[in-house]
Amino acid sequence: MPTLPWTVPNQARPGTRAQVMASRFEVRSLKDVPRFFLKSLAAWRQVRSAPGALGASLIAQPLKRTFYTLSAWEDRDALYAYARAEPHRSIMRGLRSTMRDSTFTFWEVPVEQLPLDWDEARRRLAAEEAKPAS
Repeated sequence: MPTLPWTVPNQARPGTRAQVMASRFEVRSLKDVPRFFLKSLAAWRQVRSAPGALGASLIAQPLKRTFYTLSAWEDRDALYAYARAEPHRSIMRGLRSTMRDSTFTFWEVPVEQLPLDWDEARRRLAAEEAKPAS
């Protein structure tokens, strides 16, 4: 599946910084892929109207059982409010049993650097995955 392109739900205020989150999710089996994909589309619709969302993109690699998200937010509070709101909250709970692995990484950028680059997000995710387990 192609990448869902960078979508801008809300315009950023010039001269501010964005809180960025990249994630990688791997489901346990190919039979979990359709459900995860459908639920990720519901979360995608939610982010497109979320307060404080400055941009988002999604990559689905169904045959690899892997999904990536990349998003930018006005601040961490906006990101966490989105994660706690429905349907995202129920989606997270409902999919936990299908997850094999997940990785998250966060950083800040000046809003003038939006839209974000997937190469940078993948580099940061790889660095996060390479950290020793604590």
